[in-house]
Amino acid sequence: MVEVLQNLEQAATRLSPLILIGPGLAGVLLGLFVWLGGAGFKKYLLAVVGASTGAVLGSLVIGRNALSAAALAGIAAVVAAILQRVFIAILAAALAAAITFAVLARPYAGEASAAPAAVGGTQAVILDASQSVKLIASYATEFCARAKEVCWHMPVRDWAIMMGAAIAAIVAGSCIWRVVCALCCATLGTMFIFAGMILLLLYKGSAPISAIFHKAPFYATVFAAMAVFGAVVQLVFCRQGKRKSRRVEQAGKAGEEPQPAERNWRNS
Repeated sequence: MVEVLQNLEQAATRLSPLILIGPGLAGVLLGLFVWLGGAGFKKYLLAVVGASTGAVLGSLVIGRNALSAAALAGIAAVVAAILQRVFIAILAAALAAAITFAVLARPYAGEASAAPAAVGGTQAVILDASQSVKLIASYATEFCARAKEVCWHMPVRDWAIMMGAAIAAIVAGSCIWRVVCALCCATLGTMFIFAGMILLLLYKGSAPISAIFHKAPFYATVFAAMAVFGAVVQLVFCRQGKRKSRRVEQAGKAGEEPQPAERNWRNS
């Protein structure tokens, strides 16, 4: 797995700038929004996440059928927007299992080689957008194949730990829903920011993937700190918004109460 990602890092010098700059900027901007304000727009965010999940599952299960994948994406978006608590619990379980897998699979993913030096002298041939997408897709297919091999090599104990993390996330989602919702949004936002920054650094010719693998504890600490900070910010501001809305509702209800009839000077 690590070798595939580093090979992609080395091949990034040949990719079209549009494939790196556009999605990179979009990932950073979207990540900042979800990281600090996703809980305030959770209905729309969950609809987008549900649609994306439905489209991915549709393409994997049904196959390359655009109409069926789009239909499944629409159904998943509607279900996610209506059943917010259920979908947040599922999303929390998926994130917990994915993060736990990333930690436990590290010993089986291979060792990171030395960071590649900057290529000088010969100018690399830049691929166009379609060729770049095909190259990234080939690396993604190889990465998925390596990930399946890692899954087969992981012991039952690791799978039990991942299952326990997912169950704990579901239980926490049913007990402290607001906290779990804020943590999910902050974690997703942090993932988008990291992914966007990696793409932008790849465009600059840096080696962000190798740096992350060589300093994994440092970047894991930064990731966790960003997720917790984003969750705290969202909890504070969402609570203030709820208090304001309650005050407005109470004021509206008080205004609808019948006012006592004023005494007229003629009736006195």
